[in-house]
Amino acid sequence: MSSQETNDLAAVAEALRAHDRFLLTTHENPDGDALGSLLAAKLGLDQLGKDTVMVLHGDAPLPGEYAFMALDELRRRWPDDAAERVFLALDCANESRIADPEILGRVPLSINVDHHHDNSRFGQINLIDSTASSTGEVLRDVFRELGVGLTPEIAEALYIALVTDTGRFQYTNTTPKALRLAAELVEAGADVHRVFQGVYETVQFAKLKLLARALERAQVYEGGAIVVSYLLRTDFAEVGAAEPYSEGIIDSLRAVEGAEMAVLIREPPRPRTDGPLHRVSLRASVDELDVSAIARKSGGGGHRQAAGFSSEASIEEITDFVRREFQAAHAGQPAA
Repeated sequence: MSSQETNDLAAVAEALRAHDRFLLTTHENPDGDALGSLLAAKLGLDQLGKDTVMVLHGDAPLPGEYAFMALDELRRRWPDDAAERVFLALDCANESRIADPEILGRVPLSINVDHHHDNSRFGQINLIDSTASSTGEVLRDVFRELGVGLTPEIAEALYIALVTDTGRFQYTNTTPKALRLAAELVEAGADVHRVFQGVYETVQFAKLKLLARALERAQVYEGGAIVVSYLLRTDFAEVGAAEPYSEGIIDSLRAVEGAEMAVLIREPPRPRTDGPLHRVSLRASVDELDVSAIARKSGGGGHRQAAGFSSEASIEEITDFVRREFQAAHAGQPAA
């Protein structure tokens, strides 16, 4: 960590020590890092005798591959006493990723713990370590500062965060520190096989059918360097899939030989009066391409190799946009 991030670590630890009541949340459409960090944070603060509430605001179902996690206490609405609790946001690159960002104006103190390099630092206290493989890795540093012991339950929650955000220790964010942390978590009781079966070998049949539709529509551009596909709202309804079922489909597109960038455009299965027409996921297969820079041009963000944005444009317009930005990135100049 840089000296600034070290200071942030001390500030976060001090705030967690000094207060007793907390409201914990993560980003909408949560992945393994989001849910693993959320659960680990609750377990860690509970160990310190704190009063904690986990909330993922909204009605969208959780991804089925995380059904094995101990999330029975997860609420879907803010508690009545939210204004009396310190707010801890985990793995949220910016406030718009919180399903109901207006909550930030209601709480007495907000803490933002994350690893996205383009984090907007929306908290009153921020701990952003862009060198970390996952928010779970950042949280381990916080626990060490607080003297929280690694129980098997905490270790497994952190392991879920780590293994999913590193792509099973295959992405470029798999650092020596991440691998050492994995060993520490396994030694502390994380059940590697249980996590593998839960996350990677419990695929709903509807998700496979959704994947088939995305693969059928996949198109290549720029000589095969870009792979683009899309999912329509009707696809989700016809195969019986919820929005979280689209998680991971883009990795099949990224795996195409010669692909440097994969793009998945999807219509949310349940239209929201204030929501976007399309959600767009971007993945890069080469270090030289920063897809978060492309996402930021449409109000999104993320990591260099995994990012996303929302858009009111059509599928054709989004495809043209990402192609222009890809070409511009290769040319080393901004797109017109």
